Amino acid sequence: MKWDREELARFMGTMGVAMLIAGYLRYSIQGELLTFSKAVLILGALFVLASLVIGFKFIVRFFSRRSSQLGTNTTILTLAVIAILAVVNLVGFRHHQRFDLTTEKLFTLSEQTKQVVGGLQKEVTIVRFDKSRNPALDDEMSEYTNLSKRLKFQNIDPQQKPEVAQQYGATRMGDVIVASGSHREHLESGVESGISEEDITRAIMKVTQDTAKTVCFVAGHGEKSLSDSGENGFNRVDAGLKGQNYNTKTINLVSENGVAPDCSVVVVAGPTQEFFPQETAMLKKYLEGTGKVLIFVDPQTDPKLGDIFNAWNTGVGNNVVIDASGVGSLIGTGPAIPLVTTFGQSPITKNFTGMMTFFPLARTVSIAEKSKTSPQMVELLKTSERSFTIPSLKEGQQKVSFDPKTGMQGPLSLGVAGSQKSAGGEARLVVIGNSEFAANPYLNQQKNGDLFYNTINWLAQDENLISIRPKSQTNRRVTLTQGQSSALTWLDLVVLPGIVIFSGVYIWWKRR
Repeated sequence: MKWDREELARFMGTMGVAMLIAGYLRYSIQGELLTFSKAVLILGALFVLASLVIGFKFIVRFFSRRSSQLGTNTTILTLAVIAILAVVNLVGFRHHQRFDLTTEKLFTLSEQTKQVVGGLQKEVTIVRFDKSRNPALDDEMSEYTNLSKRLKFQNIDPQQKPEVAQQYGATRMGDVIVASGSHREHLESGVESGISEEDITRAIMKVTQDTAKTVCFVAGHGEKSLSDSGENGFNRVDAGLKGQNYNTKTINLVSENGVAPDCSVVVVAGPTQEFFPQETAMLKKYLEGTGKVLIFVDPQTDPKLGDIFNAWNTGVGNNVVIDASGVGSLIGTGPAIPLVTTFGQSPITKNFTGMMTFFPLARTVSIAEKSKTSPQMVELLKTSERSFTIPSLKEGQQKVSFDPKTGMQGPLSLGVAGSQKSAGGEARLVVIGNSEFAANPYLNQQKNGDLFYNTINWLAQDENLISIRPKSQTNRRVTLTQGQSSALTWLDLVVLPGIVIFSGVYIWWKRR
């Protein structure tokens, strides 16, 4: 059979369009542009182009007819509408905007995630290995990928691509793996639910950091222990720091003859016994260079660290802070647990506006001489105006009152942060008049955890990690008493239906 030019142009045009559609559908299903799909799309485009060249005069003749011109006008209007819709969708895609109406902004990524992902300097790939897709994870990943072009997300069937699963170390359906370079982090294994924003962000932080910094906790003076899972322990602190890709360890200044060289930050967590003079001198010398130290000093203790406080223009009060504002009762705390809603101008607390931290049994820690300019100190935490100090608090003591002879009135400072530059770099110190706020029972309440981790981030000079961590949903369940439950049952099953039935009968009676 012999084809003329017009028939050949039609055949090639039809084949080209079919190939373009087939290539696009294959790409949409597979989620990536493989070699075969590329070949089909390129071949389809060539067929369409050849069809236009071969049948050009027939196309011109077709559009010169009156009926074709009317059809062309309709086609142009249709294409114009499609083009407008396409432009609107393109603008919406490039300027992505969502509205989260939940109180805790549960469906909005936290500031920490935005800082970590938005500031990525390395390519990061998140891969989920499974046959089916996970819509919840897909939605969350779209929010992540909108933050940075360096972050990519893929769904891969490990049965179709076992070599990719082997490359990433996936062993089970449902594995989600975060990768950057040679670093790998498994988020979950065979679990459809339970993966959180915090898990994802921490994994990204881990794989993008070349080396993990070490946070050293001083021991030997009754400090909080990293291995203690009780009410006075720092077991949760240990887990939280490791989750942010920090190493943790305990050091003894005497046996190690100073601060270990691998310590990026040194923490003195609420000592109850005195430091030896040589230990204090070791910490002071460490801070004279480029040392980074966090000291929690509880009330009614004297760890003999005065030389450090004096050198850093820090006044540690020999007192106990009482909060008489009554605000603490809203979250179940008493007057001996001061609540802080006012924060200083520091990277540690820059995002704390409108938030709260609380400190079970605290002492004042303030700038000793406000006129001194070196080192540069900032008061981080301020109590309310209705707070005051007392010299001490006896166990079981219920009533306390302000005595102007022995106490100070609020606002009172509970913590300071400062830095001092030297030839080798910069030393940093943070002192807070309480250690219990970071203990296991209180670390995850209000913004206590954010205060602790932000302080470590600032001391370790990891300012990009300073932010508010991902939030959890508030428990809004209503618990009814037996009487309230019975009343609600009567109201629901008897009273309301009775009112409706009576109203209907009454209306019927009046209208009959």
